[in-house]
Amino acid sequence: MSDSSIRTRQPSVRRLPLVGPLRLTRPSDMWLKPALSVVVASAVPNLALFAFGRLDLVMYTMAGSLCALYGHSLPYARRARTVAGVVVGMLVGMAISLVTTSLTDSTAVLIAVGALLAAGQKVLCDATRIGPPGPVIFTFVTSAALFAPQHLGQVPGHLALTAAAGAVSWLVTVGPALLRREGPERRATARALAAAAAYADDPGHRTRHAAAAAVHTAWQTLLAAGRPTPVRRELERLVVHAEAALARGALGAHPGVHARRVGDGGGHARTADRDSELAPTAVGTRTGDHDLEACAAGPDRLRAWARQTRARGPVPTPPPAPGTAEELFGIDAERAARRTAGRSDARRAVLRALAPGSPLLPIAARALIGCALAGYVSMAVGVGRPYWAIVTAASLYQANVTLSWNRALQRTLGNLLGVLVFAAVLPVSRTSSLALIACCLFFNFAAEALITRNYWLGSIAVTPMALLVLEFGGTHPAGELIGDRVLDTVIGAAVGILAAMAVTNRRATGRLERALAATDRARAHAVQTIAAPAPAPAALDAARRRLTGSLVELREAGDTAAGEWWQRALPEERILAAEQAGHRTLAATATRQGLIAPALENGAV
Repeated sequence: MSDSSIRTRQPSVRRLPLVGPLRLTRPSDMWLKPALSVVVASAVPNLALFAFGRLDLVMYTMAGSLCALYGHSLPYARRARTVAGVVVGMLVGMAISLVTTSLTDSTAVLIAVGALLAAGQKVLCDATRIGPPGPVIFTFVTSAALFAPQHLGQVPGHLALTAAAGAVSWLVTVGPALLRREGPERRATARALAAAAAYADDPGHRTRHAAAAAVHTAWQTLLAAGRPTPVRRELERLVVHAEAALARGALGAHPGVHARRVGDGGGHARTADRDSELAPTAVGTRTGDHDLEACAAGPDRLRAWARQTRARGPVPTPPPAPGTAEELFGIDAERAARRTAGRSDARRAVLRALAPGSPLLPIAARALIGCALAGYVSMAVGVGRPYWAIVTAASLYQANVTLSWNRALQRTLGNLLGVLVFAAVLPVSRTSSLALIACCLFFNFAAEALITRNYWLGSIAVTPMALLVLEFGGTHPAGELIGDRVLDTVIGAAVGILAAMAVTNRRATGRLERALAATDRARAHAVQTIAAPAPAPAALDAARRRLTGSLVELREAGDTAAGEWWQRALPEERILAAEQAGHRTLAATATRQGLIAPALENGAV
């Protein structure tokens, strides 16, 4: 892409916000699941160690227990593989840390190994898109293990404890499949319906991207869910309705203009106004074998479906799209293809992340340099536990400098308030071993309950939990713990953000250019498919999903590059044009499939 095509210039250094990163948001709709999972996964091994009088080993079981925080947005078939991979990754990291600390007493060497582990964990988690809480849990556990007294002969036993606790975590995270097999798919579908309703009510760039991302995530969840079931079939139809609402918005039509089409035996169709569409009739009612209600639900009905889908009752039965009958847009064929290519795709993602030119490598370099410097500065000023500085620095590194700055503010505020909470609860935790266990479990739960509202709020609970873990090995002077944690927080945040600003990531613009090219190819493929004389429903649907995915990736790449420093000027006009054209093509695809009434002029795709 030549600079001559770029008209919009951006400053190399962006203004960094101070207040915005600290604002509270609405809590996640699923915060309770990881909160309960980590409490149960921690309580089982903790109480077992209490019964044997070996609470000094909690650090090793905690490594496995924290694996229960992962995978809660994934369908159970994929969650089982993902959490198993998390447990294996935790074991590998713990093995490296425990062997290293058993072979050397050099703090400088331990800091270097901790920084290398943090950088590797960052790039692997980003490459596999494992989702929250990301690499910070791995770094927290493996860095702490580096500075725990260890003999080589103890390593196998301690790793066995981690593996046992990891097995408990796997059972806790996968076990709910016995009670509600399609729970993750239902939540993803409900989010897609709610986001599409929000876009129908308030069309705009932000709501359009949110709806497209939610629809894309819902399809990915359904495709990864395993064999089709009657419930998943209904969820697939509901996601089609969300896509239809998104397509109507791209056409600029009022949600009620193409409210409903009811086909009769002769193939004629009529439209109903919005009031009749929103009338309190049974969802999915059919007037005959050939009378099908079209996919033109308004925002109120979409929200009603979202509520019913998220609840524990039956999934709403939406009307099928006209002309597609029970084909369900070829999703079965795509699901089968993904089953055979799933593991190879994951391996390719990791190889791409490690290849020269990957946009993830500069982020890994930031983590390596920032964590190492933070640890060495902490060691130089005499802090007894420099791994806290390493963990603080590692937790800052997000997709770009602006987001890393936001996390630095959030982490610093949360940790400083958290040490005050620790000082308040420390006397209670020292009354008995059970009181100490109860305090840790409480803060585990509180962290997950609060962190989705804002990272700094969750850090208020994470900080005392991390400090209380040290009490399992023996009591420590409260002043020393608090002083070290405050100093390491300030050092880690300051050095970490300086490293983020100093290490440039010009590859973010390259990722954006590749996303633009991929979007252009996906749109051209969709246009070609639409123009075919009699395109198969499966081909149209595959083209639509491919284009939706490329638009989501384009927006993510654009947001990442926009928050990065020292960048080439971004092609903002081309990004906007690509997004607008892409959504018009999505609407044309939906029209070709009969999901919405025709409303495009010639050449609108």
